Amino acid sequence: MNRCHGMLCRSGIWKRTLERDIFPWVFEGAQLGDEVLEIGPGPGLTTDLLRSRVKKLTAVEIDPSLASLLEQRLAGTNVTVLQQDATALQISSVSFDAAVCLTMLHHVPSAELQDRLLSEVARVLRPGSSFIGCDLLFRSRFDLAHLFDTKVPVDPERFPARLRSAGFEDIRIDIRRRALRFHARRT
Repeated sequence: MNRCHGMLCRSGIWKRTLERDIFPWVFEGAQLGDEVLEIGPGPGLTTDLLRSRVKKLTAVEIDPSLASLLEQRLAGTNVTVLQQDATALQISSVSFDAAVCLTMLHHVPSAELQDRLLSEVARVLRPGSSFIGCDLLFRSRFDLAHLFDTKVPVDPERFPARLRSAGFEDIRIDIRRRALRFHARRT
């Protein structure tokens, strides 16, 4: 992430947006279960909100410094932080009741790697478990927050087929303003 984007993801403004807007919308009617996987928590504002909703949360973060800071900050809580690449998870199959991915898929450098991430999430979920998340929709090339960042937008029209191919069913995609949310169930 560029410096501006990194600051935004740690800010009080983003925290309030998560609390008041994103979380209520994304988790509307969702059942997470006890053991949940979070993909790409970044600095952990989403992790802070998720951990109060579940018994055990495992957060997978690719960035070593973000993972280390998050691990130190949440030591002794119900959160386990793993510094790993979510396209090649070193986690046993069928380990989680749900998986969550919030506003980070566009940071995965290619659609092919995004698809590997989706397949890995399906692999580590128990049958019938939910995959819940959201991502930004980019309607303009002018986006200073992502200047010099990796930005591979998820096409909401093609995303259901990609989720199906990864092993999900009962797929629901909703679009609101500049975001899409998804709920899918592992077959």
